[in-house]
Amino acid sequence: MSGLPVTLLVVAKAPEPGRAKTRLAATVGNRVAADIAAAALLDTLDAVAAAPVAARVVALSGDLGAAASATELRQRLEAFKVIKQRGDDFADRLVNAHADSADGYPVLQIGMDTPQVTADLLTGCARRLLEAPAVLGLAHDGGWWVLGVRTPTMAECLRGVSLSQPDTGKLTLKALRDNGIDVTPVQRLADFDVVDDVVAVRDACGPASRFARITRAAGL
Repeated sequence: MSGLPVTLLVVAKAPEPGRAKTRLAATVGNRVAADIAAAALLDTLDAVAAAPVAARVVALSGDLGAAASATELRQRLEAFKVIKQRGDDFADRLVNAHADSADGYPVLQIGMDTPQVTADLLTGCARRLLEAPAVLGLAHDGGWWVLGVRTPTMAECLRGVSLSQPDTGKLTLKALRDNGIDVTPVQRLADFDVVDDVVAVRDACGPASRFARITRAAGL
C-alpha cells in the first residue's frame, strides 16, 4: 500500500451523446453536452490520479465505446480499477459502489460534475475522513459533491434519500446523523447540470483545464 489508506471513488456515467448531461443538452445539443461531460470526467480523473491515496476506483455506467473522447477515456482509466455500477436506482448504485470499492479502506466518493477539484483538495478531504466517521461536502445547488464514510455500511442510509433534488445535501446530512454518524463538513463547491452552471464551475477551474477549453469553445 502507498499513500493515505483511503479508496477514492468516482461514480461516473460514460459521456454518450443523448445520454450524458441531458439537461445541459437541452440547450447546447447532445454532442456538445457529451463533449463537456467527457472533459469534466477527464479533469476529475486527473485530479484523482494525482491524489496520494491507496486505491482509485471508477464505478462506471453506460457504454464507454459510444462515449465522447472514448479513446482518451480508455487510456486514462488504465490507471484506475473500473467496476460496473449495479442497482435499480441511483441510490442503490451509490451504496453498492461504496461496498464494491472499499477493499478494507474508508471510501471518499465524488462524481464527475466538479471538474475544478484538485489533488490537494481531495487529499485534504481524505485526511479529514481518516479523523472522522464521515465527511460531506455540499454543493451550491443544494446537493453534495463529496461523501466519505469510514465503512461501506454507513452509506446504506442513502437508500432513503431522494437524490438529485434541491434538498439532497440537507437530507443526506440528516440521514447520516439520524443513523448516529458524526459528519465533518468540507468545502462547498459549485457543480454543473445546466447551462447556467457552467460559468461558475469554469471560473473555479484552472485555465488549462479541458472543461474550461471546451466550454469556451462552445461559446458558453
